[in-house]
Order: sequence, then C-alpha cells, then structure tokens
Amino acid sequence: MSTAILTGPPVAGSPLEADLRTLGFDVRTANDATAAAELINAVPAHERIAVVDPRFVGHLHALRLALTDPRFPAAAVPGALTAQPAARAALARAVGRIPVGAGTAHLTDVLTDTLTESLDRDEAGLHRVELGSLVATVALTPAQREDAREAVAAVDDEAVRLRTAVKSRDGFFTTYGISPYSRYLARWCARRGLTPNQVTTASLLTALIAAGCAATGTCGGFVAAGFLLLLSFVLDCTDGQLARYSLQYSTMGAWLDATFDRAKEYAYYAGLALGAARGGDDVWALALGAMVLMTCRHVVDFSFNEANHDATANTSPTAALSGKLDSVGWTVWVRRMIVLPIGERWFMIAVLTALTTPRIVFYALLIGCALAACYTTAGRVLRSLTRRARRTDRAAQALADLADSGPLAELIARGARGRGRTGSFLAPVMAFLSAAVLLVWVLFEDDPTSWLTVGVAVCSALLAGAAVSRPLKGALDWLVPPFFRAGEYVTVLVLAARADVPGALPAAFGLVAAVAYHHYDTVYRICGGTGAPPRWLVRATGGHEGRILVITVLAAALSPSGFTIALTALAVVLALLVLVESIRFWVSSQAPAVHDEGEPA
Repeated sequence: MSTAILTGPPVAGSPLEADLRTLGFDVRTANDATAAAELINAVPAHERIAVVDPRFVGHLHALRLALTDPRFPAAAVPGALTAQPAARAALARAVGRIPVGAGTAHLTDVLTDTLTESLDRDEAGLHRVELGSLVATVALTPAQREDAREAVAAVDDEAVRLRTAVKSRDGFFTTYGISPYSRYLARWCARRGLTPNQVTTASLLTALIAAGCAATGTCGGFVAAGFLLLLSFVLDCTDGQLARYSLQYSTMGAWLDATFDRAKEYAYYAGLALGAARGGDDVWALALGAMVLMTCRHVVDFSFNEANHDATANTSPTAALSGKLDSVGWTVWVRRMIVLPIGERWFMIAVLTALTTPRIVFYALLIGCALAACYTTAGRVLRSLTRRARRTDRAAQALADLADSGPLAELIARGARGRGRTGSFLAPVMAFLSAAVLLVWVLFEDDPTSWLTVGVAVCSALLAGAAVSRPLKGALDWLVPPFFRAGEYVTVLVLAARADVPGALPAAFGLVAAVAYHHYDTVYRICGGTGAPPRWLVRATGGHEGRILVITVLAAALSPSGFTIALTALAVVLALLVLVESIRFWVSSQAPAVHDEGEPA
C-alpha cells in the first residue's frame, strides 16, 4: 500500500493526481504544512509514503523513478519525495522539525524541498534521482509552468525509459546484437503484467530444453540447441531490462538471475557431453574442466571486487592507465570482448554447437576462457601490487567467507593464530601451496587413489588453515578463495578421470556443480548485503578442506566403481543440503532490493 500527499497551493487542470494513481498511490491532499504533518504521521509506518507539491511539472517517468524504485529507503526529485518503511522514522523527524509561525513561510512554501534537505542531513539513505534529459520542477508562476510544459513536450520520456532499461555497461554482442530489440520485448512483457522473475524462469526452461536437444547427439538436435541457447540469452537480457523498465527490483530477482545463468550454462555443458557420448566421443573431462575454469574465474572476479569494495586511498598507476584507455572508445569494446563476457561466450557456444562438434565447442571455450582469465587476473594482480589501499574489516570478513573454510581449517587456524603478519603475502602463498601440493601429487603420482594421497590432503589442509589464520587484509589476499576453489575442483576432476570407469566423470561433474552452487550462493548473499551462509551449513558441508579429505579417503578405500557410487551419493547429499537452505533463505529474505549493474559475468 502506498500513499501520496499533495501539499501546497492546488493547480487547476493538473494531471498530477491521475499520474500518481497510475503509479499506484492513494492520493490525499493537505492545505498546509500542519495538515501535511498530521497526514504523514497518520499513515501506518509499514507503508510507503510520498509527498508531492501540486505545482510539480515533469515527466511521468521522473515521478516513477523518484516514488516507486524499491532499492532506496528514500528518494527525491524537485517537488516530490518518497520514504519507504526504513526511512519513515527519518521522515517523521523531518516533519517534526518544521517550525510554525511568523517568518517560516519560506520553509513551507515548497515543503517537499525542505523535507528533502532534512532527510539528506539525517543520512536516511536519500537517493537524489539523476534525471538526465527528463524534467522535474516546481513551477511557482504561470510563466514557469508554461516553460516547464514545453520542456516536457520536447523530451519523449518513453524513449528515455526504453533507453535506460538497457544495462549501462554491457558486452559488445549484448549491446549491438540483443539490446536493440530485447528492450521492446521487455516493454511488451511489462504491458502484459509479466514480472522479471517469470521471464528469468522462462529463460532457464529454454536453456534446459536447449541442453536436452544437445543431449540427443543428432545434427538437428545440435542446431536446435544453438538456436534455443541464443533465445535463452535474449530472455536473460530481457528480464533485467524489464526490471529496469518497470522498476521491479528485488534481492530474490537478482539472485534468480545470477543463479540461473550458472545453472543454464552448466546444464548446457552436461547436455553437450551427453550428446557427444551418444556419438562415441567422451568429453566429460572437457565439460568438467570448462565448468571448473568458469567457476574459478568468477571467484577471482568476486574476491577482487569484495577485497576492494570499500578500500580507502585506492590509487594505482594500472587503474589510471585503464581510465585513460576508457576515453578511447574502441579500446573499451576490445577489452570487454577480450574477457569473453556471457554474451560473447554464449554466442560462440551456440554457433559452434550448430556448426561443429561438442569437442570443438569445449576446446574453444577452454582456450578462450583461459586467455580471458589470464588477462583479467594479471591486471588485477598488477593493480593490487601498485595501489596503496587499506582493506577494511568488512572486506577481510568477505574474503574469509568466500574461502569456505570448514572445521578442520578453523582448528588449524586457531593453532596458527598470531604467527605471520597481517598484510603480508603469507596467506596467498600458503593458499597456493595448499592447492599446488595436492594437485601435483594427484596429477603425477602413479596411483593417486592411495592412502598416501590422504596424507597429502591432510598436509594441504594444514597449509589452508595457516592461510586463513590471520585477517585477509593483504594486497593479494583476494587470491586465497580462487586458490582453494582450484585445488578442490581440479582434485575431484583428476581423481575421477584417473578412476577410469564409466560414470566417474559425470558423477564428479554433479559433485562440482553442487559445491559450485554453494560457492555462488555465498557470493550472491554477500553481494546482496545479507551476509554469508550460516556457519552450520559451512560446517555441515565440511568446508573445502573437509570435502577434499573425504573424497581422497573414498578414493583410497573404495574400488573405482564404488568410488563412482560414493561421488554420486555425495553430490546428491550436498546438493539437497545447500539447495534447501538456499531456497529457504532467499524466499524469506528481507534484504534490500538490488539488481546487478556491474560488468557481465
């Protein structure tokens, strides 16, 4: 329920009341500041409230941006402001501070502006809408009103609304190959009452059908799979554009959008592997390798961003050079394409699926993503080494949560606490050694499915505990989570491949998919401002070092066929555990509304 209070001199023939009702507000009027204060205090605290000057002249979309965007506790444009329940107390204080009596007319003549300034001083999370070419003003005289109406007529707010529905920073293929028409699809969906979450779900279903077509292993199936994958991506772009077009932002929507992107892509990998197997070509190792590479690459992105989320004194010659390159238009597009964002990646996968074989698809994917990962990681390492930045406790906690350390690493960390200096390179070195020792062993040992491997896994856990024994505030400490992910995922891949029995690699694919979901869920909770998953869940899943230890024990204790069965059972148990808790959390989450506006993943 939303209430709008019109307070100020009435204006005959103004469409303002109709516009407010179009935006879903119950409109009430107040003749003066005292009556407005009484109405504001009378509206229940759990409702959104808007205060609008009747002399407001502007575009309907300017009002929509100011009064209906769910992401901000309070928002304002000249002549209109809104307060959600989180900012209602601040609005009540602002109303209470309005003086009455002689000499106060200047404070109540345009009451909305007075309240806006008061909310700004109160640090109530006020968002001042950037209008661009849109018009929003309070016309105090007939001449000003006429001028404002002419300014409104000169700008098509629907065209502005469509243009701003497109993500401000997107890849080349998305910008020029999808968005020119997907924005109109978003408007079509909005006019028919469809929600972004419904479009997101449609995109998921389309991608799953595409994976099913690829799994047939036929030429026609591969062509259909490529076409449907592109259609799924069009819908994937549409859901975000619909959210921006209709301002239907939500934390759960952002989570669904991001989670389904990963589910769609990895399900498609599995479909390609199944289709190749029907043709006699076993590419499960390549499919799992592609999933491992993509997940580790994303962890690098997330860890670096979280480490520098609120860093202070953030200066770097590398960042300065990047800023200079941004002023040269073509370099922006080249650098965005080099990182192979989701649009370029899915376009490549779709075209190669239709024209070549699954093996070639995975070769191209692995080579392209490996080069992109090297490019982005090298740039971030250089930035980290050349910038003088002080990491905050929040950043250190985010990295610790992303590390996904279990009970064993926690115990080791407590024993090692106090040794080593915060801010040194000890943590990333220990994390690297933790992964490298184990991977070198399982890759080059003649029989990695032995009890010696279990001993190496214990040594890896000791190094992992040492890595997280101090707050992760060093320049390169954001590398700790990616090293842990690479160590865990690649170990599972190699042990399954070395088992050399049918079904081992598909089982490993399912296990890594379940664990990767848990890690992505952790990322999205942190990015959404809701904090990491509960510690009981991390402990129940064993943490990265606990899972490695369990898997090496299973490999040593069981036959290859028994190991395959154990991997499958472990994948099912972990998937159920993390999915149930994740769905429970996001369905009941009361986190602030968000939407991803960053670079494409």
